[in-house]
Amino acid sequence: MHNTAFSTRERGSLAGTGIGLRGPHFEQLLAAPSRVPWLELLADNFLARGGLVPAQLQRIAAQFPVTLHCVGMNLGGVDALDRHYLERIRAIARQTDAAIISDHLCFTALNGRHYHELLPLPYNDDVVEHVAKRIRQVQDMLEQRILVENVSAYVRASSTLSEGQFIAAVAQRADCGILLDVNNLYVNQINLGTDAEAALHALPIERVGEIHLGGYEDKGRYLLDAHSRPVSDPVWELFDKAVATLPEVPVCIEWDNDIPPLETLLAEARRATALQSRHRAVA
Repeated sequence: MHNTAFSTRERGSLAGTGIGLRGPHFEQLLAAPSRVPWLELLADNFLARGGLVPAQLQRIAAQFPVTLHCVGMNLGGVDALDRHYLERIRAIARQTDAAIISDHLCFTALNGRHYHELLPLPYNDDVVEHVAKRIRQVQDMLEQRILVENVSAYVRASSTLSEGQFIAAVAQRADCGILLDVNNLYVNQINLGTDAEAALHALPIERVGEIHLGGYEDKGRYLLDAHSRPVSDPVWELFDKAVATLPEVPVCIEWDNDIPPLETLLAEARRATALQSRHRAVA
């Protein structure tokens, strides 16, 4: 196992449970920044150079530590990496002094066509090498390490590695960090019959730099990672097991659809913080 941890220094001033910044909460949060310790920005929403975007970023960065969460790196794709896109991400990271840049362990485009979906990859050694090479190139362009996030899946690809083994191998070969999405592990367990706890145990914990929590929709035959509901009880239970060994890792509450009042997200954040605090007390 590679012993290069995703360090506190790389996480910057992040601590506790932040939330994903969404438009309806923008002014409320800026008016009372003490309500949340940090914010995750969907970087692709801030790529425009003109209009209100630069001013919005300046206001946010002046009051909050931030992370950048991306959907456009296409880490698992075969198309050439988009240098212009990565240059814009690097510029935003510098403007906001972002503590973390992250994207997903998936592919999002093929032959120049963007699917606007996070499409899962087969778990095998060849894909590990392919993705790790692209991540190393991305990190060179951004001039910092990134986190890669496990994604939800709805069909099973032919694989020779488990989900946890695949994530661990990519992180070690690329020398990157891991953004652990606990909800996605649970969704895959229900949808595909994988073992979420086994995936947790397979991860190199020193590389986990952030945790995501969100809510799924139960569609009857499958679970949809919709980020439109409170975190479910089974996901809270899995999170509790995860933070037993990760009590200091920053956590982010995601809510992208059917966005509720800000207080709903803050209540979820308080619950996550309480669980982590309990484990810190006995560590």
